[in-house]
Amino acid sequence: MNYLPEILETTEAERLATGFVFTEGPLWHPDGFYYFNDIRPGTLYRLKPGEEPVMMRKTNGGNGMTFDLEGRLIHCEGEAANVTRTDLDGAVTVLADRFEGGRLNRPNDVICHSNGDVYFTDPSMRIPFAKREQPGPDGEAGVYAGARVYRVSPDGDIAVVCTVEYPNGLAFSPDERTLYLANTRETKYIHAVELDAAGNMVRKRIFADLSEGDEPGIPDGMKVDTLGRVYCTGPGGIWVMDPDGSRIGIIKLPEQSVNFTFGGDDLRTLFVTAHTSVYTLRMKTPGQPHPFYLARKG
Repeated sequence: MNYLPEILETTEAERLATGFVFTEGPLWHPDGFYYFNDIRPGTLYRLKPGEEPVMMRKTNGGNGMTFDLEGRLIHCEGEAANVTRTDLDGAVTVLADRFEGGRLNRPNDVICHSNGDVYFTDPSMRIPFAKREQPGPDGEAGVYAGARVYRVSPDGDIAVVCTVEYPNGLAFSPDERTLYLANTRETKYIHAVELDAAGNMVRKRIFADLSEGDEPGIPDGMKVDTLGRVYCTGPGGIWVMDPDGSRIGIIKLPEQSVNFTFGGDDLRTLFVTAHTSVYTLRMKTPGQPHPFYLARKG
């Protein structure tokens, strides 16, 4: 049972489907369904509430997902070390797989800016040193070398936004001038990366420490609601924080939460991927709408 009256409208999670290995990458489509991945078997699913999940295609370790401004699915496929785009006719093309001549590591999560830029994380720790082709000529060294956040413009140009030990989940503040970045593994915290108008890093600071407690869970999936509150998986469930980084509470699920998204016509349904199952909870405040949703309405 959850007791976060300022956050939750319902306190008992509803399980929509189960029997998976490791669910990830949840994404709401305004046509009334969710996408999510089962990473280990490499399967992309589509789920309309009240119906059984439908397999869409096999992936190469499909993980984080977003839409571009046209509603095309952008997909981090870690096993293939790339970021793909599924066109509206179903054709899959590679959006990014190299930087300065070297292969990417293991793209993890991805989000879209309202100007069409796509930001994705590329952690390096799970790649053996001998197989790493990043970093480029910038001289990074150490166990986390090449662990970065990248920005891909609509014309395909790719640039480094910042480096961090283990970059994972991403989310923008409502004004898109702060990029929240989950740092996973040894250090469990969230960075706030301040951006200029062109999307370049101005400065990076610690936004919140998520290392408290010994329950299962790591900083991973992240989202922001319309009040600017930041939601991030962590020990014990989904941590909810005010815009100043102070913790409001933790949303607890029957299984370890891995990632989540805001969905439903009013964006007040929290759809959670939690290892073997997917769940929903009703929220009091909508999630920040995806730029695709706004572009479609406009």
